Amino acid sequence: MGRRRVRAVLAALTAGLLLPGCAVTIGGDPRAAEPPPRDAPDGEVTVVGSDGGPVDQLATNALADLGTFWAQQFPDVFGEAFEPLRGGFFSVDPDDVDPAVYPDGVGCGTDPRDLEDNAFYCESPDAPNADSISWDRTFLAQLADGSGRFLPALVMAHEYGHAIQARVGYPRTSILTETQADCLAGAWTAWVAAGEAEHTSIRRSELDQVLGGYLQLRDPIGTGPREEQAHGSFFDRVSAFQEGFDAGAEACRDDFGPDRPFTQRGLTDADLTQGVDAPYPTVEQLVAESLPAFWRRAFDEVFGGSFDAPALEPFSGTPPGCAGDDDLDLVACPDEGVVGYDDRDLARPLYEEIGDFAVLTAVSVPYALVAREQLGLSADDDAAVRSAVCLTGWYAAAVADGELRDIILVSPGDVDESVQFLLTRAGDPAVLPDVDLSGFELVDLFRSGFLEGASACDI
Repeated sequence: MGRRRVRAVLAALTAGLLLPGCAVTIGGDPRAAEPPPRDAPDGEVTVVGSDGGPVDQLATNALADLGTFWAQQFPDVFGEAFEPLRGGFFSVDPDDVDPAVYPDGVGCGTDPRDLEDNAFYCESPDAPNADSISWDRTFLAQLADGSGRFLPALVMAHEYGHAIQARVGYPRTSILTETQADCLAGAWTAWVAAGEAEHTSIRRSELDQVLGGYLQLRDPIGTGPREEQAHGSFFDRVSAFQEGFDAGAEACRDDFGPDRPFTQRGLTDADLTQGVDAPYPTVEQLVAESLPAFWRRAFDEVFGGSFDAPALEPFSGTPPGCAGDDDLDLVACPDEGVVGYDDRDLARPLYEEIGDFAVLTAVSVPYALVAREQLGLSADDDAAVRSAVCLTGWYAAAVADGELRDIILVSPGDVDESVQFLLTRAGDPAVLPDVDLSGFELVDLFRSGFLEGASACDI
């Protein structure tokens, strides 16, 4: 955007379940009381070149469960029987390749040494080992080290999604193809989270890691959405995954047409000359100007009323007295008409560690609570917090769509910063105290507001 970074923390609010129709609630730890799933037995899935280590075992287990899932789902979703992959599965350590193990190469005859830092599905029917999945196991191990043990399974699920597309048809562009595969991976992950898989499991806490893993898998900031190999921004990929997780494979089938919105965008001349993050003083100005402008417009055009902008009070360490808690970094005091944020402990660190739009995202949450109070709705309970996070997504969409262009313009990667804030900082009790929502659930609420607007936000 035009860049500014912000630190914020909310006034005391209580926990609760997610809003019906807004996002899913992930309750408890799936399979927490059950023994761990057993590994796929020898012969159920054959992986050429496997070293038998933990990464290849995770991938093998996932492939076994993916075969079961799609054998069940494919007829209901696509109206025909599922044909298992014919070309097999290939694991490679590109730094230690024995050519005798791969006489015809890996997928589509690819030299296994060319698989470094990659995993792919190969369709080409005239090539050797077509209709297959190949991966660099050292690359998968690096992903697992950075984002948790489920990442190898997630990569298998994404590549299996391409195998599904090969059977029913691909979307028209690369970014649609890749995000639809993310959606299909999300549908499978929900099935695993429900305890249905025989060989794979995922805990509630790991869902946050899964979303965080997409930060490693997103396109470089500034990649254009129509580029030949575009996969999507952090938000685009997370959003697609959560859509499949929430709504199932039918949504993946139906919601990836040419009108699907994406936040990925290329760099403009201004981005190249000025950078994608605004100077911090400009961020403070954007907070002070864009949030009241958005809510005045929302009240005027959507709610049929007028909005009284609260006083915005940055502070350093000690919040305004109306907060009632000296440990808060974000403060919403609707009765007093005050929104506060800790400049020292929240806004500046967010700016430095994530980016300018993370600051605006944070301050938007208490601002939305004040807006709810002016609409005659609660501002101090669990439903209010969930609604405020959703409304923050609505605000972010308005910025991304250029509706506040006289004040603020989005830059590549801005909405990704919202996701990073929600995954990494919003769970801090100083930011959203006493709110029993995972990062996965917070991002899901934000996503609902971003894509669906106010109607998704219980107002």
